[in-house]
Amino acid sequence: MELLYFDNCIAVCVKPAGMLSTDAPGGAPEALRAYLGEPAATVCTVHRLDRVAGGLLLLARSKQAAAALGKQVMDGRFTKSYLAVVHGAPDAESGTFTDLLRRDRRECKTYIAPAPAKDVREAVSDYALVACADGLSLLRITLRTGRTHQIRAQFSHHGLPLVGDRKYGTLTDGDTPLALWSHALGFFHPETGERMDFTLPPPQTWPWTAFAGKEDAP
Repeated sequence: MELLYFDNCIAVCVKPAGMLSTDAPGGAPEALRAYLGEPAATVCTVHRLDRVAGGLLLLARSKQAAAALGKQVMDGRFTKSYLAVVHGAPDAESGTFTDLLRRDRRECKTYIAPAPAKDVREAVSDYALVACADGLSLLRITLRTGRTHQIRAQFSHHGLPLVGDRKYGTLTDGDTPLALWSHALGFFHPETGERMDFTLPPPQTWPWTAFAGKEDAP
């Protein structure tokens, strides 16, 4: 696991696709402990990232740091954005999807719900079209809420399934990995209060290569 920044409070790492972001066997916190050579070290997940997605992930190295960063998540000072490659193109160059989501834990899948209910929660995602190529679109997505599989469920529902998504997609992409990348993180250091911002380009593999150099376009 590659580290982009590391100190006694936090670690900003690059989570590979296929690795859990949570503190479970094979997860990112365990990988950081192995890197440190400290199997009993405190490492907390600040924000979750789908197992099949890759990119920037912030970990806290103390319970105090985790609590401070968790408060930033709750009050909106912690920012994160994703890049996704989808089939098709949105109707507008930018917009917001607001849906009701229901999580089926037995199926490990999230569904769009038709009406409010006890187990239904609102999901809000902002998107901006970055570029189009060969029937695909590169989108920059910012989440206002953090529901499980929010991006994948919402964008598939709105006719924009992510490339490589075999759970929510309707098209066959062969063995292509899920084209969802944690691209940017911003937060205030829990000890110094300094604003910290990180960006990371996606892998140089298809379908990202169809949009090479465009991921930072306005």
